[in-house]
Amino acid sequence: MPTKTVLTYGTFDMFHIGHLELLKRLKGLGTKLIVAVSTDEFNEIKGKKTIIPYAQRASIVEAIKYVDMVIPENNWEQKVSDVEKYGVDVFAIGDDWEGKFDFLKEQCEVVYLTRTSGISSTDLKEQLEKISKINLNDINTAFEILQQLKSDFE
Repeated sequence: MPTKTVLTYGTFDMFHIGHLELLKRLKGLGTKLIVAVSTDEFNEIKGKKTIIPYAQRASIVEAIKYVDMVIPENNWEQKVSDVEKYGVDVFAIGDDWEGKFDFLKEQCEVVYLTRTSGISSTDLKEQLEKISKINLNDINTAFEILQQLKSDFE
């Protein structure tokens, strides 16, 4: 059976079931899956703040049974050279990028996959922020009560 290499890119911060499902579906498109994980420096350029450092994110992705190789994503321009360098047959990415990588169709098949509904790293970060604010409000309220109690006893 001939090798069919699939390449994708992503940040993979706060790894969740949506990431796992995406990698599983990507592997189903070929025989070899290469995942380019965005470096911390590149995420900074993109204006993205990650919670998990690059080395840990890359290790997590590399440990997934569907993934055959992990490479760093350092810049936008490397996609063309990565397709050439790794002999990529299929470039695949989430459909929120629909049309953005059609220029790669000259070199390989381009596939945009639907995201897993109900889960995203952005949603998780927003939920964490809300929880943090709730906890901060509770702490501030408790502090105000303690200050009042202290002044009552002085």
